[in-house]
Amino acid sequence: MCGICGIWGEGDGRREAVSAMVSAMHHRGPDDRGVMADDRVALGMTRLAIIDTSVGGHQPMTTPDGLISVVYNGELYNFRGERALLEEKGYKFASTSDTEVLLRMYEHYGDDFLLRMRGMFAVAVYDRRRGAGRERLLLARDQMGIKPLLYARSGGRLVFASEIKALLAGGLVPAEVDPEALRLLLTYGSVYQPRTILRGVLMLPPAHRLIVEGGRERVERYWSLGLDRVEGLRSRRYEEAVEELSAVIEESVRLQMVSDVPLGAFLSGGVDSSLLVALMARHSGHRVKTFSVGFGAEGRDMDETDDAGRTARFIGTDHTRVVVTGSEVRERIGHIAYGLDQPSVDGVNSYFVSQAARSGVTVAISGTGGDELFAGYPWFAETVVDTRMRAQVSPWRGMAKTMLANIARRPAFDPLLEGRGGSHIERLRNSAGFLARYAPNYRIFGVNGATRLLAPELRRAAGAGRSPHYDLAPLDEVPQGSVLERVTGVCLRGYTTNQLLRDIDAVSMSHSLEVRVPYLDPVVADAALSLPDEAKMGAAPSSAPRNYREAGTKRILLDVARPLLPEGFDTTPKRGFGMPFGAWMRGPLRDVVADALAEERTRARGWLEPSAVGGVRDAFFDGRAQWFEPWLLMMLELWAREVLDARPAELAARASERLADGARPRERATA
Repeated sequence: MCGICGIWGEGDGRREAVSAMVSAMHHRGPDDRGVMADDRVALGMTRLAIIDTSVGGHQPMTTPDGLISVVYNGELYNFRGERALLEEKGYKFASTSDTEVLLRMYEHYGDDFLLRMRGMFAVAVYDRRRGAGRERLLLARDQMGIKPLLYARSGGRLVFASEIKALLAGGLVPAEVDPEALRLLLTYGSVYQPRTILRGVLMLPPAHRLIVEGGRERVERYWSLGLDRVEGLRSRRYEEAVEELSAVIEESVRLQMVSDVPLGAFLSGGVDSSLLVALMARHSGHRVKTFSVGFGAEGRDMDETDDAGRTARFIGTDHTRVVVTGSEVRERIGHIAYGLDQPSVDGVNSYFVSQAARSGVTVAISGTGGDELFAGYPWFAETVVDTRMRAQVSPWRGMAKTMLANIARRPAFDPLLEGRGGSHIERLRNSAGFLARYAPNYRIFGVNGATRLLAPELRRAAGAGRSPHYDLAPLDEVPQGSVLERVTGVCLRGYTTNQLLRDIDAVSMSHSLEVRVPYLDPVVADAALSLPDEAKMGAAPSSAPRNYREAGTKRILLDVARPLLPEGFDTTPKRGFGMPFGAWMRGPLRDVVADALAEERTRARGWLEPSAVGGVRDAFFDGRAQWFEPWLLMMLELWAREVLDARPAELAARASERLADGARPRERATA
């Protein structure tokens, strides 16, 4: 696990720029660092040693003949099996690291080595086997988008890194916000990839590779979500499907427990993380270390740590409960904004549980992905029910609504959203089509709100008023599937990739902690998308479900977990995880919010309309708006101060200081 970076192309100062980029990512890998450069490329890495902690795992790593080099961020969970196959073919290994296995896999299989990768990764491979002038560079990212890889073009050169801070520290990327990314952030709460918050900087999409050779550059997909890849699973008896899925998840957990350093897990009160911890305990030779986040009186109604504690005692883990207060959030808010690397409405829970976990382990396993693959979010059921209701409408009426909705979505109508009729146009746009039904389920300000907030001079460049249909269409990766399967696909490629995974990676690595997500193993995803809908969503949910059983969702996951968890775990009160942001923002953080959203600051920044920002601030303090609207605007301003406003040299120098400040040990409370 580490941070990687590099510059492809001729020009002076590449080694120095890459060295600065490496320094800016010190928090991602405080154990080792390395830089190499020749006439064509400069590569850099900073390493958090997980597998083979010796110097044998040093990067950049090069083949014995000196012709292929790699920098690699991630873990290859099936590296031992792949190594054995390569040894049978005559390959020799000098280390026990997965990086060397990856390097030799590329040497043997070429670009399709990615199809054999079972892990999380962002990788850069420099290949000079064809001789001078015919070198090639391959950048690639894992199938589910767990590890980040950003790139930009600068003066004919290709620059890439694991973080925005690194790109800025290299001095080759301008510190300019992308207006369209700003619109996406305001609309959905996160920037939808491939865009990033910086103009001209892109995120390589999940399951894609970028290849530069022969003076040309191409980006291509090498994997996608798909249905029925586990042959016959859809038609098997339900009991057999439970056994099959149980085996698949257990294998994923077993593989992801490979580590040469201490490993633990995040444990909430829900079934997803509880099942993973129970399986970890089955394969661990010692008590698993688990960690959860709770609150004081201000957040007692949303505190799940009692449930987590009961599960920990039942399984027999070494459990730590961390209490987060508003005062502590205020104290750390600058480091949270810095650690996020680009603004987001999320990430605070992951920040604090990662900070706690780092005091005891270097690797933590998370339950992220269970809701997405097994229909756990409430909008899965809502979208399915809504679709069934619409199907009862007369076909002619349905066709007419679809036609009118498609007309209303045309970009020519976007500017009208700013006027009085804007709400009517948006309602018409959302009146028909799967993506239109999905769009309202997860948004912050929505289309109209984002348009009103954007500074007038940025609205055209930002695509203000654009229908969500166009933002979400590239995410609809299984359009031939059922409504439930399509929701899974769009959610995985939208909310999960752009917010959950990106934020978790950024804030966990700000504490030098590696987080693994067994549910998002491609093999588990293939199994989930080979199940019939009724295996994931059972009886129609009640209007106000009180627990997992009444909700009717994650049916098969509950049955997989039943033999491993306490009796009655599925009647636990169902609560979406939350934090008492509203109480904090009206209490310890009130002056931080007021300062960040002050009219003079908004006007000086120039991105947002000051009166609209003031309206959001005042509505929240008056009790007329929810916390997440002013929180997002506050985090945008705090991120700009911490990252965008910093000089490149500051970003390179501050990483070590920030790591020491951000990873201070906390008091432990053992269950």
